[in-house]
Amino acid sequence: MTDTDVAPAVPTGTPKVPSSTRRRAWTVTALLVVFMMINFADKSVLGLAAEEIREDLGLSASAFGLASSAFFLLFSISGAAVGLLADRVRPKWLILAMAVLWSVSQAPLAVGGGVAVLIASRVLLGAAEGPAFPVAQQASLSWFPNHRRNLPGALIVLGITLGVLVAAPVLTWLIQNHGWRSAVAAVALVGVVWALLWIRLGGEGPYAAGSDATAEAGGAGSEEAPAGATTGPAPRTPYRRILATRTWIGATAAYFGTYWVIAFALVWLPSYLQDALRHTSSESTQVVMTVWGLGGLAVLGQAGLTGWLLRRGTPSRWARGGVGGVLLLVAAAACLALPSAPAGAVTVVLLVAGFGLAGAMSSVAVTTVTELAPADRRGGALGIMNGVVTTAGLIAPTLIGRLVDTHGPDGYRYAVLITGAVLLLSGAAALAWIDPDRDRRRLYA
Repeated sequence: MTDTDVAPAVPTGTPKVPSSTRRRAWTVTALLVVFMMINFADKSVLGLAAEEIREDLGLSASAFGLASSAFFLLFSISGAAVGLLADRVRPKWLILAMAVLWSVSQAPLAVGGGVAVLIASRVLLGAAEGPAFPVAQQASLSWFPNHRRNLPGALIVLGITLGVLVAAPVLTWLIQNHGWRSAVAAVALVGVVWALLWIRLGGEGPYAAGSDATAEAGGAGSEEAPAGATTGPAPRTPYRRILATRTWIGATAAYFGTYWVIAFALVWLPSYLQDALRHTSSESTQVVMTVWGLGGLAVLGQAGLTGWLLRRGTPSRWARGGVGGVLLLVAAAACLALPSAPAGAVTVVLLVAGFGLAGAMSSVAVTTVTELAPADRRGGALGIMNGVVTTAGLIAPTLIGRLVDTHGPDGYRYAVLITGAVLLLSGAAALAWIDPDRDRRRLYA
């Protein structure tokens, strides 16, 4: 798959972009991939060190689940608020502020402290990381027209997978050999180094709201306006109209299922593998890496298939919503079958499929909403979607912790069945409601 994934025809009025701008576009995208890698390395520390932290701080499963959910206390609110702010403040500086706050929030926990410090650190880290994904997507996709956004959008999502794949063995080694606080210190230090690089190389591209490219293409946010839409300076579309479309609602509902799986995987998957499925620590790490590896392949495969379908004139309803919805339904079937499967290879295959395939919807949701919303409303549309979706991270860890405390290892079985049901509803929403072509025509009418 390459950057040649194009729609049936390049939109008229799309300005020719110099080769230097294209190189800068991929440099910024590469930096933002690393940005998301650090973001999810930060998130994964608690899951990888769950047993060590619980033993060190004397936490029950419910208490640990509550501490993990504390990360999402301000995560959703900040994601929506900063997403709206990103339509008024340059994303470059918002991203820099986030990266610096990540490191600052983790420094006290790396040095010492008990449960109170753990919770305070995770709350602040969550507030700083909440807007990361939508603002990173906004900054990256501002360098590409709509017909070239599949690959960069998928690569930003791939940063999530790479973050876990790279972090899991490194952080596990640090935890086992130098204690869990050393892993916290390591990710904080990497965040500082990345921030220094971003100051020099980061920025927004020619398809950001108010840019020359956007203006040449027909006014703020209209470089993808449907044929027949009014050109020239256009009135700002109210957020409420965008959020009321079936496409935004469908993409948000579908992405909610993906984030439920992400929250489960980050906080409880290593413990599920060890306590319920009786894998060793090293075996569980390998399975976790396989889950995230399949997730990365699913994201890239979805981007390639979506581009292929768009080139052949398939509407976005099927090229994006259809592909993402089917992957969610397959993941749902795997999760629903998992609790009754015989222990061994079949269980591992179903777990990897159920948790791995669901991740592609995050890329689908972002590129769909980016296609739907005018450029001067994308930050808010993406940020509010992210704010709604990430409430799954507040609910899932606490719910699973209570199930484990109440039912012991059987609690994980109920958690997987609930996850399958959530994915089933999410996949149905993607197939039934996502149709950006229809809803864009209504927005521009």
